[in-house]
Amino acid sequence: MDVKTAYEQWLHDFAADADTIADLKAIANAPAEIEDRFYTELSFGTAGMRGVLGAGMNRMNRYNVRRATKGLAKYLLQNPQEAQRGVVIAYDSRRFSAEFARDTALVLAQEGVPAYLFDALRPVPILSYAVRHLHAIAGIVITASHNPPQYNGYKVYAEDGAQVGPEAADGITAFIRSTPYTDCKLMDEEEAKAKGLLKIIGNKEVDDDYIAQVKTLCIQPELLAEEGSKLSIVYTPIHGSGNVPVRRILREVGISNVSVVKEQELPDPNFSTVKVPNPEDPGAFVLAIKLADEVGAKVIFATDPDCDRLGVAVKTGNGDWQLLTGNQIGCVLLHYILSTKQKQGTLPKNGAAVKSIVSTSLANKIAASFGVEMFETLTGFKFIGEKIQQFQDKGDHTFVFGFEESYGFLSSTFVRDKDGVNASLLIAEAAAWAKTQGKTLYDILQEIYKTYGYYVEKVVSVTLPGKDGVVKMKEIMKNLRENPPKELAGKKVLAVRDYLADTRTDCEGNVTAAGLPKSDVLYFELVDDAWVCIRPSGTEPKIKLYVNTNASNPEDSAKENAELVEACKALMA
Repeated sequence: MDVKTAYEQWLHDFAADADTIADLKAIANAPAEIEDRFYTELSFGTAGMRGVLGAGMNRMNRYNVRRATKGLAKYLLQNPQEAQRGVVIAYDSRRFSAEFARDTALVLAQEGVPAYLFDALRPVPILSYAVRHLHAIAGIVITASHNPPQYNGYKVYAEDGAQVGPEAADGITAFIRSTPYTDCKLMDEEEAKAKGLLKIIGNKEVDDDYIAQVKTLCIQPELLAEEGSKLSIVYTPIHGSGNVPVRRILREVGISNVSVVKEQELPDPNFSTVKVPNPEDPGAFVLAIKLADEVGAKVIFATDPDCDRLGVAVKTGNGDWQLLTGNQIGCVLLHYILSTKQKQGTLPKNGAAVKSIVSTSLANKIAASFGVEMFETLTGFKFIGEKIQQFQDKGDHTFVFGFEESYGFLSSTFVRDKDGVNASLLIAEAAAWAKTQGKTLYDILQEIYKTYGYYVEKVVSVTLPGKDGVVKMKEIMKNLRENPPKELAGKKVLAVRDYLADTRTDCEGNVTAAGLPKSDVLYFELVDDAWVCIRPSGTEPKIKLYVNTNASNPEDSAKENAELVEACKALMA
């Protein structure tokens, strides 16, 4: 179907929806916009769907949500008995999140699949926990995570509480593609409740148990009980779903001196105090830093709208504020967990940590120094969730900690996705412990660098929007595969890992398996423990470049990193 026909079809099919029709008519004389909205369907993958809000096949709207939900229902109903375990649905503070969640629940009900819908916004980790806690067959979160306010999304979780893997995503996609937009009906809400196909859930059913479980993750609960009130923290939920659970867990473990950024405390779908609600962005910390200076806090926490990511800012030795990278937070947490458990004698002999291939190699050194094996996965926390399940199934390793450089952290097994609540507790505990030593988290980080080497990591995103952008990304990856560089910024390429082909080709031409699931990712191993990784984003119109360097001092490592970044940019031009 060409874009004009698809556009006119929507005008016909949804004529009764005044808002949709008004949106479509507003672009009647904008052929480029029509093309962008209708040249393809919004893709569904392991990360679900994510896109700009608006009418059209390539936009986030209630019709794409309903269609995805019916496709999921059909997929689940291949096993009708298992499908009766139901689907848990959560949502964040974004525009139309509550409406999309309600539509999701009522489409499931119409298809005969029970829906458990939270009574108000909830973060990703609570949804992940709820799927396992309620023995549901699947879960859904309506969120676009840390994207700008014009986005929303739809993430699907398997029965293990992790996001669905590639095989399940392909199966769901097939059912979605075979489902007409007009064939997605809603059951009446009261009828759904009367038939037991819609159940509204909240604190009693899930939250209280989740918080109780998170409390068990404290490594030094006595320290928090004695010293927690002495630690001054500023926290911002950036208008998202972390406000209630993060404050609750900190309060209940004894960290009572928490100041919340009032301007960012309550849900706001426009995220009006920031450009993007992303704890990676320094702009998200402007108001928090102002408050921290007023109250004398030494550490700041920020969680994104669905509270799966945690950002941290700390006071340096000269009194300035420094935003820690996801890699730095991950390494501070990893070192704190392993060193403390080792001192306590509670570090398991078969301990395992997990990180993505694009996260810092510093973590590998830290884990090795404590006798903990580091496992690496593709980007996407679902793969870390899979490793946790594999450890449990085989009984050969005990999971201790997992993280991604994109500000995702986890120390539990009862959640299988990034957990900003869990991470907030642990980084607060680490800060309280450091304070008892007369140190800050910044001091701890510097000690780690002095011990293991100065690692510098840089992530560069090149945005390539629209149909032309998709073509360009494919061309870049194709060219790099056909003509891989032999050196980058003067550093010899020791090997090239092509995860799409499942090959590792060293500089002598020897080929072995890359050893991970197939994915459109290229990884260049360089001399001096440096590496470069290039991959198209699975959720945004971007191609991402990751650069990792290591040297005996921070200046040399930063210089080498900057040179590699420029060399890679030239390569992708």
